Amino acid sequence: MARRKSKEAEAARPSIDVGARLKAQRTRAGLSQRDLAGMAGVTNGMISMIEQNKHSPSVATLNRLTDALGLSFAEFFSISLPEAPRVFYLKDELVALTEGKVRFVVVAGEREDKALQILHEVYAPGGDTGATMLTHRGEEGGLVISGEIELTVGPQRRVLRAGDAYYFESATPHRFRNVGKAPAVIVSACTPPFM
Repeated sequence: MARRKSKEAEAARPSIDVGARLKAQRTRAGLSQRDLAGMAGVTNGMISMIEQNKHSPSVATLNRLTDALGLSFAEFFSISLPEAPRVFYLKDELVALTEGKVRFVVVAGEREDKALQILHEVYAPGGDTGATMLTHRGEEGGLVISGEIELTVGPQRRVLRAGDAYYFESATPHRFRNVGKAPAVIVSACTPPFM
């Protein structure tokens, strides 16, 4: 019975991510794993294993690592770790960029550092991006999920239907227009983000 309680107590105890802390401090110091290993007198393989939480360092090893980083134990264990970037977004968490006859909803709208923009686009019948052709730097592509959309890219014009796709240089003047009687739905991506 006592053994079971100690295992349960151990499972309930909050764990400290030594690997993430070590990697964060090493990165902040501008050191490679090899650099830190040389300064602390350990192998760079050990640094890699600790950072992946595949090896739990002894107190002596951890002391050598924190000394090499110029930190006390208290400083090492009190640092705040950078938040991991968000990965999953529920339907209700997507950010609406536009409303009306043309609705754009963006994935990861809160991320300012993203290199890729993913949009869920819905064009009501007659909805279009405007008489003025769009231009911006980068590339874009998309897939028509339902309905039909007329896409003009430079001198080319085509009506795309469910399952059809497109990909072009965004600097080429372009325009989207729903020529059908039902909403047209597109999932698109462009890089770099322009909205």
